[in-house]
This record gives sequence, structure tokens and C-alpha cells, in this order.
Amino acid sequence: MQIPEHWAAWLPSWLAWLDTLAWPWMLAALPLPVLMHWWPQRGATAAALRVPYAAAQLQALGVAAGGRSLGLGRLVLWLAWACLCVAAARPQQLGEAVTPPQQGRQMMLAVDVSGSMSEADMLLGHQVVDRLTAAKAVLADFLDRRAGDRVGLLIFGERAYTLTPLTGDLASVRLQLGDSVVGLAGRETAIGDAIALAVKRLREQPQGQRVLILLTDGVSNAGVLEPLRAAELAKAEGVRVYTVAFGGDGGFSLFGVQIAPGEDPVDEATLQKIATLTGGRAFRARNTDELAGIYAELQRLEPVASAGPAVRPRIERYAWPLALSLLLAGLAWLLPRRWA
Repeated sequence: MQIPEHWAAWLPSWLAWLDTLAWPWMLAALPLPVLMHWWPQRGATAAALRVPYAAAQLQALGVAAGGRSLGLGRLVLWLAWACLCVAAARPQQLGEAVTPPQQGRQMMLAVDVSGSMSEADMLLGHQVVDRLTAAKAVLADFLDRRAGDRVGLLIFGERAYTLTPLTGDLASVRLQLGDSVVGLAGRETAIGDAIALAVKRLREQPQGQRVLILLTDGVSNAGVLEPLRAAELAKAEGVRVYTVAFGGDGGFSLFGVQIAPGEDPVDEATLQKIATLTGGRAFRARNTDELAGIYAELQRLEPVASAGPAVRPRIERYAWPLALSLLLAGLAWLLPRRWA
């Protein structure tokens, strides 16, 4: 229990330890043995209060306090009773300052795993890799920076599936992302269904924190819901959608080298409309470096909330006076009667 400052100012310094007690009023039980001794003396000769043997020991303390000499046995019992009262008052100690994590964004990651994501036109560490492998590497780094957020993962192709619900366990999200493979949800692309599924997962979360990051390398050609209709649902539910169009400029490649650029296969116009309608932004990445830069920009646009105020937990220390009380009580029971 925290003693008010205007009271603490009047307390002597040697009473400052009272501030460490959770229930300091339990100390009012200290004179109980004296009260138990004097209570039966009022009125008739018959005992007004009958107590078992264990409580009778308290009466013995009261007798000592009532005028008889205080022998070693009774002194030990008094100390045991005092320790028991202190234990009941729950002494506590302030622990080291702890900074609790503050909940940040509620974020869903939607990753395209359609057949086109197997196109090997990306460089990752001087090695040619497919688009999904490159996206996994960048997303894993992005997740490492989202401590404090709750992140969910869904994949989509011809259908959309949730792999990980919203969770603060980002290691599990990275693990599920690493296990995703091209074609797991079909070979085609259902962007509208992916947005609708993400909105369903986010709609119960706090307003202003609902974020969807959608990565795709193609045009929506499957699914039940049109992408723009899904974007209207996202807007109605307060979900900001950031779209990332990922992939090369079409054509074909030889040993990872683009030979004949063709028409850009990504529907950037639709992705731009989705982002604008929901209050997000649209990005275009043609290589791994650009994709990493985009996720760095998303880190700035949707920052992780700063840590909450530091607190000092209270550690219970009643076990020490309780143990001492039991030890002293046992010692008093072992002492010879003549020392009572």
C-alpha cells in the first residue's frame, strides 16, 4: 500500500518501512495476546472466551504482559507472534524497472503464391532466385522489425488461406512464411478474395490499427470477389491496404538475365486504386533491392508504437517473516518449561 505523500512527510524516518507493507492494518493484531488475557477478567468468574490449546499460547503471552516476569520462552513466543503479524501485513520489495511492450499495429500480410511467383528473375546475394524466395527474405527482415505488433499471414493464389492468425509470436509467422511454396493455394491469382479474408481477420481489432500489406506479381484472374469491391469493404471496415506490385518487366530470361522485356504483367492501375481507396499506398518493385526499400518505407508509414512507461513490480517478501515465525514457535515449544 502506498502511503500518501502528505502523510509520509509526517512519519519519522524509522517508520518509512510501513510503505513496503501491502496490508499494514494487519499490524493491529500485535496486541491481541494482551486483549485475550484481559477480556475474561471482566465480569463473572466464568471464562468469557474459550480457546483451544494453540490459541491459549496467546493468553500465555498476555499473562506475561500483564505483570508476570517475561521468561525466555514467552519472549520467543512474542517474537514469533510479531513475525506472524508482519507476514500477514505482506511486506513487499520493489523490483528492477521493467518496460512493458506496448501493443502496436494489427497487421495482416497477404503473399501471392500463384504460379507466376516461381519466375526466377530476382537476385538475392548475387544468386538468381525465384520471386517467392526473394519476397520471403525481405519479409523475414521486415518481421524482425515489427516487435510489438500483432501480425497475421495469409497466402493466396486461386484461393486465399490464413496460415497464421493475428499473433505477437512473430517467430511462428516467419516459420509459416518459410514453409509456403508456389502453387500451395492454386496457380491463378485471386486478389479480391485475399483482401476480403484479411478484412474478416482485422474487423474485430481496434480502429486505426488495421493494416493489410498485399504483395502480388500478377493480375486478378480468379476468385469470387472483384478487387475493387473488396477494397470498398476494406474502406468500410477501416483497413488501410498497402499494395506491392512485385516482379520483372515480363519477357524471358536466360540464366537469370532478362533478354527481351515485354509488357508488364502486373495490374498496377488496379493496385493503385485499391491503395488510394483505403488510405494506403501503392508500390512497385522490380528487384529485391527495391522490395527491401518498400518495406523500409512501410516501416516508416506504420511505425511500431514506442515502449510503454517503465514500471517497478512489487515482489512479495512475506515468506521470510512467516518462516521465522514458524522457526521461533518451534523453538519455544522445544524450550524447557522452567524457561517459560
